[in-house]
Amino acid sequence: MTSTTPALDARVTAALADAVAVVRRNIDTFGDAYVDDTTRDNRYAPRPAHGQFAAGQNRGWTTSFVPGMHWLAWELTGDVAFRDQALRHAADFERRLRADEDLDTHDLGFLYTLAAVVPWRKTADERWRTVGIGAAERLMTRFLEPAGIIQAWGDLSDPAQRGRTIIDSLMNMPLLTWAGEQTGDPRYADAVRRHTAQLRDNIMRADDSTFHTFYWDVETGEPLRGGTEQGAFDDSCWARGEAWGVYGFALNYGATGDETLLEAAWRCAEYFLAHLPADRIPYWDLVYADGSDAPRDSSAAAIAACGLYELAACDPDPSRAARARREADALLNALIAGARPADPDDADALILHGVYDLPKRTGVDEGTLWGDYFYLEAITRRTNPAWERYW
Repeated sequence: MTSTTPALDARVTAALADAVAVVRRNIDTFGDAYVDDTTRDNRYAPRPAHGQFAAGQNRGWTTSFVPGMHWLAWELTGDVAFRDQALRHAADFERRLRADEDLDTHDLGFLYTLAAVVPWRKTADERWRTVGIGAAERLMTRFLEPAGIIQAWGDLSDPAQRGRTIIDSLMNMPLLTWAGEQTGDPRYADAVRRHTAQLRDNIMRADDSTFHTFYWDVETGEPLRGGTEQGAFDDSCWARGEAWGVYGFALNYGATGDETLLEAAWRCAEYFLAHLPADRIPYWDLVYADGSDAPRDSSAAAIAACGLYELAACDPDPSRAARARREADALLNALIAGARPADPDDADALILHGVYDLPKRTGVDEGTLWGDYFYLEAITRRTNPAWERYW
């Protein structure tokens, strides 16, 4: 572990205490209900009703970050109230899977890694192992031959989404890796290997920036074109996407042992770090630089920090590992200094100044569930470098 000054240690300790206090207060406020993806004026509200779903119901891709924070808070404090609330959510994710509610997405990896795999690891209850394997098998239905990719969104018959994947998908692969380890079924590892290789070769550009989204011909497997859904331009670099690349390629290097994925993670990291403003909290798209009035995205910094901590843990080169930890510490320091609420009572979010989808004007300069989760994961990794990752 890199040594830090006493003052800095005290600041990280205070940030941890503030974050845990907000997680605890949100349990008291919302109970078993799920909040929306982002805050509004720094306050979460119950997830709005939509179609068949009532307000506060479990839908969308972000709901698992709530129990994810509960598991982290339990590990950080030992308070069983956090564990018990996380298990209540695990039961609802079991129900969601059995009821086949809003599962047409690659984000089953985000959802069920935190809401089923983590509970299984922490309790050894076969109930959660069964749920996790069921979710992984559902995710495998999205694997498209001959392209060798997992489709991102929508019904598989939707021509607008057919053959499309996004860089976020790298974070959904750990569910398949885990299922392969549990079952011995080689289909899972093969899907992870082929999908990550396709992203390495196509979603990354020659200058080490990334497309947000990429399309393949589903009949021939031919790579077609890259674009964006949430970035500034098709040829710009969406900050959160580049951060997913840092963390996602690092995780999949650990799963596959493919050194080209380790290099892809570093390529994303170098590009991300080189395009940070002076205060180290990125603009929402890395096309913007110091002096711009474009919004920041604190969640991208939190994700990248976790990715760099993962590189610190997995890179066999001691000098690169040490550098990764220094850069991760610097990003976390920046979030504590520039995105943490002045007082934990000031917001329902752990960090402010995130962006969900600026082109659609959704969640701009607000707290986000994923930003909160990865910020708390980064604090956990900072304070306990031996922490066993969830992904």
